[in-house]
Amino acid sequence: MSLRASVRLRRGTLDLQLDVEVADGEVLAVLGPNGAGKSSFLRVLAGLLPPDAGHVTVDGAAWDADGVHLPAHRRALGMVFQDALLFPHLSVADNVAFGLRTRGTGRTAARRAAGDWLTRVGLEGMADRRPGELSGGQAQRAALARALVGEPALLLLDEPLSALDARTRLTVRAELRRHLADFAGSTVLVTHDPVDAMALADRVVVVEDGRVVQTGTPQEIARRPRTDYVARLVGLSLLPGTGSGTQVRLDGGGVVAVAEEARGTVFAAVRPESVTLYVARPEGSPRNVWRATIAGATPHGGTVRCDLAGEVPLVADVTATAFAELGLAVGAQVWATVKASEVAVYSR
Repeated sequence: MSLRASVRLRRGTLDLQLDVEVADGEVLAVLGPNGAGKSSFLRVLAGLLPPDAGHVTVDGAAWDADGVHLPAHRRALGMVFQDALLFPHLSVADNVAFGLRTRGTGRTAARRAAGDWLTRVGLEGMADRRPGELSGGQAQRAALARALVGEPALLLLDEPLSALDARTRLTVRAELRRHLADFAGSTVLVTHDPVDAMALADRVVVVEDGRVVQTGTPQEIARRPRTDYVARLVGLSLLPGTGSGTQVRLDGGGVVAVAEEARGTVFAAVRPESVTLYVARPEGSPRNVWRATIAGATPHGGTVRCDLAGEVPLVADVTATAFAELGLAVGAQVWATVKASEVAVYSR
C-alpha cells in the first residue's frame, strides 16, 4: 500500500479516529457531512496539522509517527483545494512551475514541465495569462496541473469541484477522472457530494462524527447504505428492523412485507420510484400499504420528491403531472404502497 494512515485527533468537539489505506493508482473518497472531520483528516495528511496520535506513512516512509512530523513542504504530495488559490501576481505557467522551482528545479526545466502539463489539461494557450483572466474551470485545471507536475506520491483533493457551476463541474469532473486514471500515486478525495465520490473514486469511506461508518466500492455504498446519512445521499428510505420470514418488523413500529426470507437484525431499503401514492386506499390486496402524510415536497428533476410521515417513513417520487392531477400538497393524507419484490433486505 502506498498510503497507510491511522489518525487520532481532538479539536474542540471533534474526536477524529480514522484508519485508511490507499494503494498506488487508487482513488479513495472520504465522504461525509460538514463537521465530520474530513478536512481535518486531509490537513493531517498534508502536514498542516499534527495528529495527537497515530501515524502516516507513504511508500514505507514515515511522515507522522511517534517523534516524527515531516513538515508540509518536505512531503511528496500535491493538493487541490475548493478554490484554485493561484498566485495572482504570477502567470499561469509560473503558478504551475512554482512547486518545482521551490524544490530547486531550474527555471527552463520547470517552465518546460509546466508547459507540458498545461497542454495535458487543455490550457496550452494560456501560459502567460494571469489567474484573474481564467474562468473557474480553467483555474481548477491549472491548480490540478500545479499539483501533478511534481509527480507526487500522494494527491489530496479538498472539495475540488464544489465552487464550480453545474455545467463546468460536469466537464471538469470528467477531465479529472481521466487524469486520476493516469496518476500512479495514491489519491484521497474529500467531498460531501455523492456524485463526485461515485464518479471519481475506486473506493469510498463514509465518515460521520469522526468515525468510519461504512466503506466499500461506490456501487456497494449506493446499493447497501448502512446509515440514514448515506441512505439520504443515494435516495433510499432505510428502515432498520428484525426479519421474521417474509416480514420485517421495524424498530420504529410497523411491518414491511418482503419477497425473500429475512432473519435477525436487518435493513429494509426502498427506492423512491418504488413507492406509489393514492388519495384513496387502493383496491386489491397489496402486501405493503400504509396511511401517510406528505410532510415535504421538493422538485427533483422531472418528479416531485415527497417525504412521507406515518407508520413507515418513506420517500416517494411522483411525476409532476401526477402530483398536480391528484391534488397533492404538503399536509395531504395519502396511501402509500410498495411491492414486496421492490424492498431490498440485508443484514445490519
